[in-house]
Amino acid sequence: MAVYTEVADDELAAFIEGYGLGEVLSCKGIAEGVENTNYMVDTERGRFFLTLFEKRTAPEDLPFFLGLMEHLAARGINCPLPVHAGDGRVLHTLAGRPAVLITFLEGVWHRRPQVVHCHAVGRALAGMHLAVQDFKLTRRNGLGLSDWRPLFDRFAGAADQIAPGLRATIDDELNVLEKSWPRELPGGVIHADLFADNVLFVGDRLSGLIDFYFACNDALAYDVAICINAWAFDAQHRFDPERCSALLEGYRGVRQLSDEETTALPLLARGSAVRFLLTRAFDWINTPAGAMVQRKDPAEYLAKLRFHQTVVDASTYGA
Repeated sequence: MAVYTEVADDELAAFIEGYGLGEVLSCKGIAEGVENTNYMVDTERGRFFLTLFEKRTAPEDLPFFLGLMEHLAARGINCPLPVHAGDGRVLHTLAGRPAVLITFLEGVWHRRPQVVHCHAVGRALAGMHLAVQDFKLTRRNGLGLSDWRPLFDRFAGAADQIAPGLRATIDDELNVLEKSWPRELPGGVIHADLFADNVLFVGDRLSGLIDFYFACNDALAYDVAICINAWAFDAQHRFDPERCSALLEGYRGVRQLSDEETTALPLLARGSAVRFLLTRAFDWINTPAGAMVQRKDPAEYLAKLRFHQTVVDASTYGA
Protein backbone atom coordinates (compact mmCIF):
# COMPACT_ATOMS: atom_id res chain seq x y z
CA MET A 1 0.00 0.00 0.00
CA ALA A 2 1.09 3.58 -0.67
CA VAL A 3 -0.14 7.03 -1.65
CA TYR A 4 0.64 8.27 -5.15
CA THR A 5 -2.64 10.06 -5.92
CA GLU A 6 -4.08 12.76 -3.67
CA VAL A 7 -7.86 12.89 -3.34
CA ALA A 8 -9.61 16.21 -2.66
CA ASP A 9 -12.08 16.35 0.21
CA ASP A 10 -15.04 17.19 -2.01
CA GLU A 11 -14.17 14.35 -4.44
CA LEU A 12 -13.97 11.86 -1.57
CA ALA A 13 -17.26 13.04 -0.07
CA ALA A 14 -19.05 12.66 -3.42
CA PHE A 15 -17.52 9.20 -3.92
CA ILE A 16 -18.56 7.93 -0.47
CA GLU A 17 -22.05 9.40 -0.90
CA GLY A 18 -22.62 6.91 -3.70
CA TYR A 19 -22.33 4.06 -1.19
CA GLY A 20 -24.90 5.36 1.30
CA LEU A 21 -22.39 5.24 4.15
CA GLY A 22 -23.09 8.67 5.59
CA GLU A 23 -20.54 11.42 5.95
CA VAL A 24 -16.77 10.97 5.90
CA LEU A 25 -15.42 11.37 9.43
CA SER A 26 -11.72 10.94 8.65
CA CYS A 27 -9.38 9.84 5.87
CA LYS A 28 -5.76 8.79 6.32
CA GLY A 29 -3.23 7.85 3.65
CA ILE A 30 -1.35 4.59 4.14
CA ALA A 31 2.34 4.73 3.22
CA GLU A 32 3.26 1.05 3.52
CA GLY A 33 3.71 -0.87 0.28
CA VAL A 34 4.63 0.18 -3.23
CA GLU A 35 1.82 -0.64 -5.63
CA ASN A 36 -1.45 1.32 -5.39
CA THR A 37 -2.80 4.35 -3.51
CA ASN A 38 -4.61 3.45 -0.29
CA TYR A 39 -6.56 5.36 2.32
CA MET A 40 -8.27 4.31 5.53
CA VAL A 41 -11.66 6.00 5.53
CA ASP A 42 -13.97 6.33 8.54
CA THR A 43 -17.61 7.05 7.78
CA GLU A 44 -20.75 7.27 9.86
CA ARG A 45 -21.37 3.61 8.97
CA GLY A 46 -17.93 2.26 9.79
CA ARG A 47 -14.33 1.97 8.62
CA PHE A 48 -13.26 0.99 5.10
CA PHE A 49 -10.19 0.86 2.89
CA LEU A 50 -10.20 2.88 -0.30
CA THR A 51 -7.86 1.72 -3.07
CA LEU A 52 -7.02 3.72 -6.18
CA PHE A 53 -5.33 1.54 -8.77
CA GLU A 54 -2.20 3.08 -10.23
CA LYS A 55 -0.65 2.57 -13.66
CA ARG A 56 1.08 -0.73 -12.85
CA THR A 57 -2.29 -2.38 -12.25
CA ALA A 58 -4.02 -3.15 -15.57
CA PRO A 59 -7.73 -2.19 -15.55
CA GLU A 60 -8.62 -5.46 -17.28
CA ASP A 61 -7.26 -7.36 -14.25
CA LEU A 62 -9.60 -5.71 -11.76
CA PRO A 63 -12.59 -8.04 -12.26
CA PHE A 64 -10.25 -10.96 -11.46
CA PHE A 65 -9.01 -9.39 -8.21
CA LEU A 66 -12.42 -8.29 -7.00
CA GLY A 67 -14.15 -11.51 -8.06
CA LEU A 68 -11.44 -13.53 -6.29
CA MET A 69 -12.07 -11.79 -2.97
CA GLU A 70 -15.81 -12.41 -3.24
CA HIS A 71 -15.18 -16.05 -4.18
CA LEU A 72 -12.85 -16.63 -1.24
CA ALA A 73 -15.16 -14.96 1.26
CA ALA A 74 -18.04 -17.14 0.05
CA ARG A 75 -15.91 -20.22 0.83
CA GLY A 76 -14.99 -19.21 4.35
CA ILE A 77 -11.63 -17.51 3.73
CA ASN A 78 -11.54 -14.35 5.83
CA CYS A 79 -10.57 -11.58 3.44
CA PRO A 80 -11.83 -8.08 2.59
CA LEU A 81 -14.97 -7.76 0.48
CA PRO A 82 -15.49 -5.14 -2.21
CA VAL A 83 -18.39 -2.88 -1.24
CA HIS A 84 -21.22 -2.49 -3.76
CA ALA A 85 -22.34 1.09 -4.29
CA GLY A 86 -25.96 2.13 -4.74
CA ASP A 87 -25.70 1.41 -8.47
CA GLY A 88 -24.71 -2.20 -7.71
CA ARG A 89 -21.16 -1.82 -8.97
CA VAL A 90 -17.95 -2.25 -6.95
CA LEU A 91 -15.57 -0.48 -9.34
CA HIS A 92 -15.76 3.29 -9.89
CA THR A 93 -13.46 6.20 -10.76
CA LEU A 94 -11.94 8.65 -8.29
CA ALA A 95 -9.30 11.32 -9.00
CA GLY A 96 -8.87 9.88 -12.47
CA ARG A 97 -8.10 6.39 -11.19
CA PRO A 98 -10.14 3.18 -10.99
CA ALA A 99 -11.18 2.91 -7.35
CA VAL A 100 -12.78 0.40 -5.02
CA LEU A 101 -13.98 0.53 -1.43
CA ILE A 102 -13.39 -2.64 0.60
CA THR A 103 -14.44 -3.78 4.05
CA PHE A 104 -12.14 -3.34 7.03
CA LEU A 105 -10.81 -6.42 8.84
CA GLU A 106 -9.92 -6.40 12.52
CA GLY A 107 -6.36 -7.33 13.42
CA VAL A 108 -2.76 -6.25 13.17
CA TRP A 109 0.20 -7.65 11.32
CA HIS A 110 3.26 -8.90 13.17
CA ARG A 111 6.57 -7.28 12.34
CA ARG A 112 8.40 -10.08 14.17
CA PRO A 113 6.34 -13.21 13.44
CA GLN A 114 6.87 -16.25 15.63
CA VAL A 115 6.53 -19.98 14.97
CA VAL A 116 2.81 -19.98 15.83
CA HIS A 117 2.14 -17.28 13.24
CA CYS A 118 4.10 -19.12 10.54
CA HIS A 119 2.09 -22.30 11.19
CA ALA A 120 -1.16 -20.34 10.89
CA VAL A 121 -0.02 -18.72 7.63
CA GLY A 122 0.82 -22.12 6.16
CA ARG A 123 -2.66 -23.41 6.98
CA ALA A 124 -4.32 -20.28 5.60
CA LEU A 125 -2.34 -20.43 2.36
CA ALA A 126 -3.25 -24.07 1.79
CA GLY A 127 -6.88 -23.31 2.58
CA MET A 128 -6.84 -20.54 -0.02
CA HIS A 129 -5.29 -22.88 -2.61
CA LEU A 130 -8.11 -25.38 -2.07
CA ALA A 131 -10.84 -22.71 -2.03
CA VAL A 132 -9.92 -21.37 -5.47
CA GLN A 133 -10.01 -24.71 -7.28
CA ASP A 134 -13.39 -23.82 -8.76
CA PHE A 135 -12.72 -20.12 -9.39
CA LYS A 136 -13.47 -19.59 -13.07
CA LEU A 137 -11.46 -16.45 -13.87
CA THR A 138 -7.75 -16.64 -14.68
CA ARG A 139 -4.93 -14.15 -14.77
CA ARG A 140 -1.43 -14.57 -16.14
CA ASN A 141 1.38 -13.94 -13.67
CA GLY A 142 2.73 -10.63 -14.95
CA LEU A 143 5.83 -11.05 -12.80
CA GLY A 144 6.67 -14.64 -13.70
CA LEU A 145 9.88 -16.12 -15.06
CA SER A 146 9.47 -14.75 -18.59
CA ASP A 147 9.06 -11.22 -17.19
CA TRP A 148 12.15 -11.15 -15.00
CA ARG A 149 14.83 -10.52 -17.61
CA PRO A 150 12.88 -7.74 -19.40
CA LEU A 151 12.39 -6.06 -16.01
CA PHE A 152 16.08 -6.48 -15.21
CA ASP A 153 17.06 -4.95 -18.54
CA ARG A 154 15.19 -1.77 -17.55
CA PHE A 155 17.60 -1.03 -14.69
CA ALA A 156 20.63 -3.29 -15.26
CA GLY A 157 22.90 -0.35 -15.99
CA ALA A 158 22.23 1.09 -12.53
CA ALA A 159 22.16 -2.21 -10.61
CA ASP A 160 25.70 -1.89 -9.23
CA GLN A 161 24.69 1.41 -7.60
CA ILE A 162 22.57 -0.69 -5.23
CA ALA A 163 25.27 -3.28 -4.46
CA PRO A 164 28.64 -3.91 -6.08
CA GLY A 165 28.42 -6.81 -8.52
CA LEU A 166 24.61 -6.94 -8.38
CA ARG A 167 24.27 -6.82 -12.17
CA ALA A 168 26.43 -9.92 -12.66
CA THR A 169 24.76 -11.73 -9.75
CA ILE A 170 21.28 -11.25 -11.21
CA ASP A 171 22.37 -12.07 -14.74
CA ASP A 172 24.01 -15.33 -13.62
CA GLU A 173 20.99 -16.33 -11.54
CA LEU A 174 18.56 -15.63 -14.37
CA ASN A 175 20.62 -17.90 -16.60
CA VAL A 176 20.21 -20.72 -14.07
CA LEU A 177 16.50 -20.16 -13.53
CA GLU A 178 15.67 -19.87 -17.22
CA LYS A 179 17.40 -23.17 -17.86
CA SER A 180 16.07 -25.16 -14.89
CA TRP A 181 12.69 -23.71 -13.87
CA PRO A 182 10.08 -26.44 -13.13
CA ARG A 183 7.14 -26.10 -15.52
CA GLU A 184 4.78 -29.02 -14.81
CA LEU A 185 3.85 -28.49 -11.16
CA PRO A 186 0.24 -28.40 -9.90
CA GLY A 187 -1.16 -24.94 -10.53
CA GLY A 188 -4.04 -22.67 -9.64
CA VAL A 189 -4.69 -19.20 -8.30
CA ILE A 190 -1.96 -18.00 -5.93
CA HIS A 191 -1.78 -14.95 -3.68
CA ALA A 192 1.79 -14.20 -4.84
CA ASP A 193 2.40 -11.53 -2.16
CA LEU A 194 1.57 -13.07 1.22
CA PHE A 195 4.02 -11.04 3.27
CA ALA A 196 3.59 -10.35 6.97
CA ASP A 197 1.84 -7.03 6.31
CA ASN A 198 -0.82 -8.86 4.28
CA VAL A 199 -1.80 -11.21 7.11
CA LEU A 200 -3.78 -9.93 10.09
CA PHE A 201 -3.86 -11.44 13.57
CA VAL A 202 -5.90 -10.89 16.70
CA GLY A 203 -3.44 -12.14 19.28
CA ASP A 204 -2.10 -15.36 17.80
CA ARG A 205 -5.29 -16.07 15.83
CA LEU A 206 -5.08 -15.36 12.13
CA SER A 207 -8.01 -13.02 11.40
CA GLY A 208 -7.63 -12.36 7.69
CA LEU A 209 -5.65 -12.26 4.45
CA ILE A 210 -5.54 -8.99 2.54
CA ASP A 211 -4.13 -7.33 -0.60
CA PHE A 212 -4.89 -9.73 -3.45
CA TYR A 213 -3.68 -7.37 -6.20
CA PHE A 214 -0.79 -9.59 -7.26
CA ALA A 215 -2.93 -12.75 -7.33
CA CYS A 216 -2.60 -14.79 -10.51
CA ASN A 217 -2.40 -18.32 -11.89
CA ASP A 218 0.88 -20.11 -11.28
CA ALA A 219 2.39 -23.12 -9.53
CA LEU A 220 0.95 -23.52 -6.03
CA ALA A 221 4.37 -24.47 -4.68
CA TYR A 222 5.73 -21.15 -5.97
CA ASP A 223 3.29 -19.43 -3.55
CA VAL A 224 4.75 -21.59 -0.78
CA ALA A 225 8.26 -20.51 -1.81
CA ILE A 226 7.20 -16.86 -1.68
CA CYS A 227 5.99 -17.44 1.88
CA ILE A 228 9.27 -19.14 2.83
CA ASN A 229 11.08 -15.97 1.79
CA ALA A 230 8.53 -13.72 3.50
CA TRP A 231 8.17 -15.61 6.82
CA ALA A 232 11.18 -17.88 7.43
CA PHE A 233 13.90 -15.24 7.88
CA ASP A 234 14.63 -13.01 10.88
CA ALA A 235 15.11 -9.24 10.95
CA GLN A 236 18.77 -9.68 9.96
CA HIS A 237 17.68 -11.78 6.93
CA ARG A 238 18.99 -15.00 8.49
CA PHE A 239 17.13 -18.20 7.76
CA ASP A 240 15.06 -19.53 10.68
CA PRO A 241 14.51 -23.31 10.27
CA GLU A 242 11.89 -23.44 13.05
CA ARG A 243 9.69 -20.86 11.37
CA CYS A 244 10.10 -22.52 7.98
CA SER A 245 9.28 -25.97 9.32
CA ALA A 246 6.16 -24.58 11.05
CA LEU A 247 5.04 -22.89 7.84
CA LEU A 248 5.34 -26.12 5.85
CA GLU A 249 3.77 -28.22 8.62
CA GLY A 250 0.78 -25.89 8.67
CA TYR A 251 0.44 -26.04 4.91
CA ARG A 252 0.73 -29.83 4.72
CA GLY A 253 -1.92 -30.15 7.44
CA VAL A 254 -4.43 -28.81 4.90
CA ARG A 255 -2.93 -29.66 1.49
CA GLN A 256 -0.13 -32.14 0.87
CA LEU A 257 2.81 -31.15 -1.31
CA SER A 258 3.65 -33.70 -3.99
CA ASP A 259 7.15 -35.16 -4.24
CA GLU A 260 7.73 -33.01 -7.34
CA GLU A 261 6.66 -29.85 -5.52
CA THR A 262 8.89 -30.64 -2.54
CA THR A 263 11.91 -31.34 -4.76
CA ALA A 264 11.35 -28.04 -6.59
CA LEU A 265 11.20 -25.87 -3.45
CA PRO A 266 14.88 -24.77 -3.43
CA LEU A 267 14.71 -23.58 -7.05
CA LEU A 268 11.31 -21.98 -6.51
CA ALA A 269 12.67 -20.17 -3.45
CA ARG A 270 15.58 -18.85 -5.51
CA GLY A 271 13.15 -17.67 -8.16
CA SER A 272 10.94 -15.99 -5.59
CA ALA A 273 13.96 -14.20 -4.13
CA VAL A 274 14.95 -12.99 -7.60
CA ARG A 275 11.42 -11.78 -8.35
CA PHE A 276 11.32 -9.56 -5.25
CA LEU A 277 14.95 -8.50 -5.64
CA LEU A 278 14.11 -7.29 -9.16
CA THR A 279 10.98 -5.36 -8.28
CA ARG A 280 12.53 -3.82 -5.18
CA ALA A 281 15.64 -2.80 -7.10
CA PHE A 282 13.55 -1.29 -9.89
CA ASP A 283 11.41 0.66 -7.41
CA TRP A 284 14.47 1.70 -5.41
CA ILE A 285 15.83 3.40 -8.50
CA ASN A 286 12.55 4.66 -9.97
CA THR A 287 10.22 5.65 -7.12
CA PRO A 288 8.78 9.12 -7.95
CA ALA A 289 10.13 12.00 -5.90
CA GLY A 290 7.63 13.10 -3.26
CA ALA A 291 5.56 9.91 -3.37
CA MET A 292 4.17 8.93 0.02
CA VAL A 293 5.58 5.43 -0.20
CA GLN A 294 7.87 3.31 1.93
CA ARG A 295 10.64 1.99 -0.31
CA LYS A 296 11.80 -1.55 0.48
CA ASP A 297 15.50 -2.33 0.50
CA PRO A 298 16.48 -4.81 -2.24
CA ALA A 299 19.48 -5.92 -0.15
CA GLU A 300 17.10 -8.07 1.91
CA TYR A 301 16.33 -10.27 -1.07
CA LEU A 302 19.91 -10.37 -2.23
CA ALA A 303 20.78 -11.91 1.16
CA LYS A 304 17.93 -14.41 0.87
CA LEU A 305 18.94 -15.36 -2.65
CA ARG A 306 22.48 -16.06 -1.49
CA PHE A 307 21.13 -18.35 1.22
CA HIS A 308 18.93 -20.32 -1.18
CA GLN A 309 21.86 -20.75 -3.55
CA THR A 310 23.51 -22.85 -0.82
CA VAL A 311 20.51 -25.16 -0.32
CA VAL A 312 21.09 -28.68 -1.68
CA ASP A 313 17.59 -30.10 -1.14
CA ALA A 314 14.26 -29.28 0.49
CA SER A 315 15.18 -30.96 3.80
CA THR A 316 16.88 -27.66 4.71
CA TYR A 317 13.42 -26.11 4.80
CA GLY A 318 11.98 -28.91 6.93
CA ALA A 319 10.15 -30.44 3.97
